[in-house]
Amino acid sequence: MAIEVVTREDLNEFRTLLLSDLKELLKINAQQPKQWLKSGEVRKLLNISPGTLQTLRINKTLSYTKIGGIIYYAQKDIDKILEENKVSSERTLFNSK
Repeated sequence: MAIEVVTREDLNEFRTLLLSDLKELLKINAQQPKQWLKSGEVRKLLNISPGTLQTLRINKTLSYTKIGGIIYYAQKDIDKILEENKVSSERTLFNSK
């Protein structure tokens, strides 16, 4: 069995490569938005109360998936509702026509 000597330079090179790989993985994961959000995350995102979120579910404004006792909301559905309810900001004061 051959014995290999690991030098300090070898360890530093390994450390540098490892850190580089980890940074790349973290960068990739940070760019991907979450596909599914829990109720607390949706309430915080929209700044609404639990009752308001329940109303959105009851009147079928916001679709959801329930697994066990946890309710999940698709990020794309939230984005869609925000886009559908967007109010256009047309300037009427001091418009030059």
